[in-house]
Amino acid sequence: MNRKHKKTLAVIFADPLRLNISWKAVESLLIGLGAVITERKGSRILVELNGVSATFHRPHPQKETKHYVVQHLRDFLRDADIDVTDDG
Repeated sequence: MNRKHKKTLAVIFADPLRLNISWKAVESLLIGLGAVITERKGSRILVELNGVSATFHRPHPQKETKHYVVQHLRDFLRDADIDVTDDG
């Protein structure tokens, strides 16, 4: 996990909830953490990390991640034993 990934992870777990997180940065973080991303129908993707799976929708036409997706990301990352203090 590089410095940009660590910054994105910190922003995902920031309070109050941030709404300017680019989806491109989120996907880069997930890949940096070792996640496997599988394309699904439409804008859906399946993300598998540390034995945990979740489905997400890529935002469109905007590039920023919606607030409820950020909350879902937080839950997914916690379930996968990843948190803001993770050294990668």
